Amino acid sequence: MSEAPQIEVDVLVEAAPWASLAGAEALVVRAVNAACAGALTEYEIDIDGAEIAVKLTDDATLRALNREWRGKDYATNVLSFPTNEVARAGGDPHLGDIAIAYETLVREAEAEDKPLADHLAHLAVHGTLHLLGYDHEVAEEAEEMEAMERRVLADLAIADPYADTEPVLTTDRAN
Repeated sequence: MSEAPQIEVDVLVEAAPWASLAGAEALVVRAVNAACAGALTEYEIDIDGAEIAVKLTDDATLRALNREWRGKDYATNVLSFPTNEVARAGGDPHLGDIAIAYETLVREAEAEDKPLADHLAHLAVHGTLHLLGYDHEVAEEAEEMEAMERRVLADLAIADPYADTEPVLTTDRAN
């Protein structure tokens, strides 16, 4: 097994309700690093020294971002903004940005009867995998991405988010 990459994860808490979820920032850092380590075991990718920024925000912000970048006028749970290939090829260590909406996170966790922290970790993993090139636009890619999510979350001692329910993730890469 490859050595875990060293990723710099910057978490910005932008919306006040996140204060009610103790340890959210640390959990996001752990989930992002676990997703990077999991991807590294599957593929030979050089992400050591890479940077990822995560914004913990609200539905209004995600709705505005979703509208601006994807042309979809609704709040979503998580959006990923990968750094473009030209910048990455030029040595930019920033893999991209992730934004997670608190209200949608809470609604989905309650609807699926999942611990809020577990769902947050899942969204952080999901968003990170998008930054690493995973996608779910076609069935085969979706299965590969979900399988990776399951493995990473299992390593974090989090139950399979797809086990008993239809996935509610409405996430897409923003660009």
